[in-house]
Amino acid sequence: MMELDRFSTELLAIAATLAVVLVAIMLLRPRIFTSYLKHMTGIDLSPKDVARVYKKRGKAGVRELFLDLIIREDARSGPVITPDSPPDREVLLPPDKL
Repeated sequence: MMELDRFSTELLAIAATLAVVLVAIMLLRPRIFTSYLKHMTGIDLSPKDVARVYKKRGKAGVRELFLDLIIREDARSGPVITPDSPPDREVLLPPDKL
């Protein structure tokens, strides 16, 4: 009987530890997302903003925010392309065929 109590106590301790780890991971998701975003794209975003958008609109809202930021960053850093712009032939043809 004593071994069963000890086993159940150890099992309860393991379950509690895993629950604490799970809660910590869930709370750190916005911070992890923003650090990856900064490292991979250079876009600096607050974890509070990500948490706020996630609370309001869920995963789809965070995805929309991410795509909007990527598009804005790309538009700011790249050339302005209009219908009157000549085509970029370097992309279409190898350099020796130009």
